[in-house]
Amino acid sequence: MSMLVWVMMGIAIWHFTVFVPDRFWGGIVGAFLAAIVGAAVFGVLVSGLSIPGESETGIGQALIAIPGSLLGLAACYVYGARTEAAEQQAAGG
Repeated sequence: MSMLVWVMMGIAIWHFTVFVPDRFWGGIVGAFLAAIVGAAVFGVLVSGLSIPGESETGIGQALIAIPGSLLGLAACYVYGARTEAAEQQAAGG
């Protein structure tokens, strides 16, 4: 059940990417995947490499997903911005 919470929180955080320039690697779809994967991986790591069940799922599980989602989005953005800059430099612009 916690995996569902982590993924939903990743999607919720992803909605705020419309407020930043689109330099994500893979565009908005890449940002979507990065937010989901970041939230899920971070949640699993914080939970001791396990997925808590329904009885152990609470507001804390939702809050755990926020930093993971932000880290995933940040990594996707930095990689995309560097790739875009390298492509522009290679094109001579």
